[in-house]
Amino acid sequence: MEQGAQGAIGAGGPRVRADVGVSAGEAGRGGQAGQAGQVRVPQQGGAVRGEHTHCEPAPLGHRAVVQRASVRGQIVDALRAALVAGDLKPGEVYSAPVLGERFGVSATPVREAMQQLALEGAVEVVPNRGFRVVRRGVRELAELAEVRALIEVPVMLRLARTVPAERWAELRPLAEATVRAASSGCRATYADSDRVFHRAVLSLSGNEQLVQIAEDLHRRAQWPLVGGRPDARGRAALVADAHEHTALLDALIARDLDVVRALVGEHFSSGAAGVG
Repeated sequence: MEQGAQGAIGAGGPRVRADVGVSAGEAGRGGQAGQAGQVRVPQQGGAVRGEHTHCEPAPLGHRAVVQRASVRGQIVDALRAALVAGDLKPGEVYSAPVLGERFGVSATPVREAMQQLALEGAVEVVPNRGFRVVRRGVRELAELAEVRALIEVPVMLRLARTVPAERWAELRPLAEATVRAASSGCRATYADSDRVFHRAVLSLSGNEQLVQIAEDLHRRAQWPLVGGRPDARGRAALVADAHEHTALLDALIARDLDVVRALVGEHFSSGAAGVG
């Protein structure tokens, strides 16, 4: 199906890094995150729990190897990370056989992963070639930020009135992990930790449907814009965005609704600018 496509991730091998110590789908209702969804393409030594190594360069000529039972799930995670990092370029067409070779798997799980990304709106299938990364602009990003605010702000305000301080304190390590991830300067690393934190907060609502919808919107908001570098605003912008998480926790613990409302509004404004 995709034999005619020539796209590949990176010039000297895949630059996809999905060494996930805490994945976006694994933050528990109390904010605890598991290790079951670790993705190592290839495995990197020395990673700290809750931190990731998407942006570490692969040795030239080294083929990435998938190391968990769900091959398709791993490829989906790796391709999502590549989207955020900018390794998959908007408008470019990528071939499943070529990507399969770089991941060390057959083309079949790559095609299945591509279909999942197509359902999410990240790519579109190009018959007999592969898949094209969807082009998106500033207006779409602003619309996503508006929808996220409509969903998450009322929920956070309700939780601020009802959730005890000790439950919010349990999320402190996740907020601090976003600051460390932002300090790395790697947008894909920060994107993962950012989603983990937001999922943990919203999970306290007990509404899994809300959590899933919000996470889908959040993931889409993290894709790069057409014609722009995914790290265009730099490390300082990521760090500033991450510190809003710790400030938000402080306001939630204090049950200061005005500050919670202001911080969440500012956070989504940053998201509309392509950060969080």
